[in-house]
Amino acid sequence: MSLTGGIVLYAVLWFLVLFVLLPIGQQSQADVGQVTPGTPAGAPHEPKLKKKALWATLIAALVWGVIAYVIIAGVITRADLEAWTR
Repeated sequence: MSLTGGIVLYAVLWFLVLFVLLPIGQQSQADVGQVTPGTPAGAPHEPKLKKKALWATLIAALVWGVIAYVIIAGVITRADLEAWTR
């Protein structure tokens, strides 16, 4: 895996994990009863983006480490993947 490939893989994993984490533990403004004028009632009350970004960074790093090991160590190669299509 090249440096560029590793960075792209990490970025894709980071955004994937972040989008999975965003709705977890979320309360809308309507649920709390504090709707800010000019915003929809379904808008998040406290999104906690810093905490979720930190968790996304940690989880993405762990997943990236496992995938990078599999690619670099040759646990699964392109030839293995091509064998499945035949």
